[in-house]
Amino acid sequence: MSHLSFKTIRYTVLRDRIRAQDPQIDEQTLADTVEGLTDLHEIVQAIIRSALSDEALVTALRCRIADMQGRLDRFADRASKRRQIAKDVMVELDLKKLTAPDFTASIREGTPSLMVIDEEAVPKIYWEPGEPRLRRQVLASDLKQGEEIAGVTLSNPEPVLSVRTR
Repeated sequence: MSHLSFKTIRYTVLRDRIRAQDPQIDEQTLADTVEGLTDLHEIVQAIIRSALSDEALVTALRCRIADMQGRLDRFADRASKRRQIAKDVMVELDLKKLTAPDFTASIREGTPSLMVIDEEAVPKIYWEPGEPRLRRQVLASDLKQGEEIAGVTLSNPEPVLSVRTR
């Protein structure tokens, strides 16, 4: 049995015993008497203070997480731009592979992406039923398999920077 459970039982027993001995006692006097005989109020107050402290930490952490999310976004953006710079230099200088002690970077052919030139010329089978929506994956897949479809084409593949750290 926990300490709090024991104190709660003791509080209830004392309150019921005093009420049984003096059925005429008013509620305020009863509450004050039992409070003086037990330390249950102090225990509950400590629990509430602890909860308030936890809530303050939650508020502070939410704020800190929001700040850190902004920092995370800036780091991710910076890393993306740096990778783009490295890829552009390697493509421009026709460097296919760069080996360093801690990583290997290579340029490989990317995959062509779908370019919709004229939506109205795209056959109906490539549209989803209901509200018209282009089924881009099916279109791209069919184009990659060599089909010729009006209104769409594949883009020229962009080189992709691949970095391995193992």
